[in-house]
Amino acid sequence: MKKFINKKPFFIAEISANHNGLISNAIKLIDLAKKCGADAVKLQTYTADMMTLKNTNYKIKEGLWKNIDLWKLYNEAKTPLDWHKKLFNYAKKKNIKIFSTPFSVEALKFLEKLNCKAYKISSFEMNDLNLIKEVAKTKKPMIISTGLSDLDEIKKTFEVAKSNGCKDLTLLYCVSNYPSQEEDFNLNNIKILKKKFNCKIGLSDHSLGSKVSEFAIFCGAEIFEKHIALKGQKKGYDIKFSLKGKEIAEYKKKLQEAYSLVKHNNFFRSKKEMKNNIFRRSIYSIKEIKKGDVLSKKNIKTYRPNIGLPANHYFDILGKKSPYRIKKNEPLSKSFLKKL
Repeated sequence: MKKFINKKPFFIAEISANHNGLISNAIKLIDLAKKCGADAVKLQTYTADMMTLKNTNYKIKEGLWKNIDLWKLYNEAKTPLDWHKKLFNYAKKKNIKIFSTPFSVEALKFLEKLNCKAYKISSFEMNDLNLIKEVAKTKKPMIISTGLSDLDEIKKTFEVAKSNGCKDLTLLYCVSNYPSQEEDFNLNNIKILKKKFNCKIGLSDHSLGSKVSEFAIFCGAEIFEKHIALKGQKKGYDIKFSLKGKEIAEYKKKLQEAYSLVKHNNFFRSKKEMKNNIFRRSIYSIKEIKKGDVLSKKNIKTYRPNIGLPANHYFDILGKKSPYRIKKNEPLSKSFLKKL
């Protein structure tokens, strides 16, 4: 079975509410994600009634959605359930991976009927251990955002997921602030998560631009989630922290450029660089050396180019007797040590 996350860096384009209530916009966003090089698109699966109780009449007190009734926000921002099958089929036709965030067990059951290949857990739901358990029981890949959570909370969620069947688990470092500011981040959190949980680590990025994501790569992040919107789009609940149009392709390009600087886990030198090995030093005779002569500072010295015995063997042969005659100004052969 092919892995869902099958490359590095892996870029997830989050559609979220940027369809603005039109399935035609959702389809355009899938097309745009594909065109701009996203590796997957993601939906959010919920109804307002799955998210909150209508009669609480709770209004958001601050931030991007200040003074908006919570139930109304979710009702307007939702991706209608009756769109999902069409969007899943369309993404498959376009040969781009698609999956979703179930915000409740009911949403999970709905997505299971669509054979959703992987599941994302939002930061706000990662402490809903019943949801975590049910998603883990599907044994499908899980991607869990960790915004708002301390290490103990993350550990508890991680253990519930693992103990209930999830074998492919990714944690995303996330700052649940919209849009996130640079001062909100501590990218060392990525290193901490990687060391503590020994799993794939990524970034759910609500900042502006690509800077945070590029630096996150240098800290070990492999999976990236970013909200997307159409070119020139002005309205949308998530528009303030979304990539628009060509910005999506530029973001993917920046990820790839940054990853190219850390793509090898082993100590690496390129073939192109190693061609310049010729300009290092090797050991030369500075006078004629007869067979049996003792090699010393008086008859050998290091020079460029490196066409003989490398200079780092200088002390290995100093004081040894030459096994054969060597002409003046001749490099000692690369096999010289074997003949001593």
